[in-house]
Amino acid sequence: MKANSIGYDVMGNVAVLKFSKEWTASRKKKFALDFLKKHSVSTVLEKVGKFKGRLRKMKTNFLAGEKTKEVLYKENGCIFRFNIDSTYFSPRLSNERIEIARQVKKGDEVLVMCAGVGPFSIVIAKNCKTCSVYSNEINREANKYAELNIKKNNTKNVELVPGDIKKVALKLKKESKKFDVIVMARPQLKDMFLKEAFMLSKKGTRIYYYDFCGIDDVDSILEKVKSEAKKVGKKIKIKKWKIAGEIAPYRARVRVDFVID
Repeated sequence: MKANSIGYDVMGNVAVLKFSKEWTASRKKKFALDFLKKHSVSTVLEKVGKFKGRLRKMKTNFLAGEKTKEVLYKENGCIFRFNIDSTYFSPRLSNERIEIARQVKKGDEVLVMCAGVGPFSIVIAKNCKTCSVYSNEINREANKYAELNIKKNNTKNVELVPGDIKKVALKLKKESKKFDVIVMARPQLKDMFLKEAFMLSKKGTRIYYYDFCGIDDVDSILEKVKSEAKKVGKKIKIKKWKIAGEIAPYRARVRVDFVID
């Protein structure tokens, strides 16, 4: 971050601020109190460090307002509750969620990998009441909130399939399960999970795959996807790709939309 700069996200009742290193504790506190007065939030937290590990956890410090880490957040006609430190949630993917949801067709069977507290799964299910959504997440705490959020949104067409996707995919394969749509909202990890997606796909399956790269290095992501498909003998057709937001200067989240040929 630039010297004396600040960034922030507002998620429902909670604001998460990120300060550059020059800010003193007293100055942060004063800014947080002023922020509380000017914005419709009840809690102000400070983000400390980056998201870590496969569970994508981050650490926050309390600055002002109601002392809580639990968020109540609304988007796309849905409501979500989650703990900001023990689960992952990105409000910046709100447009992504509704964009993909609108491409899901009547009667589709959908698998959402790395589903967290259920935002992709629930937005899709809410927008397509005739489809069935399988929501996979390894974080037990996130699955508890996902179960709560499914009830809150009355999305009875969402089924939780918790656990490591590598093991879950093998179980679903044994059940001869194949999906019409697979959403791969994966974090920044070495594992691509494309092997598991291909395992559960069939001719015509539409896959929405997220990855991360330098802003001018999208071709490397496209080549990786093609290479992984070739390894397992799958023919694919890349329909489009898009920058789904910058996560740091000159570094982007990329979404690749492709279909099994």
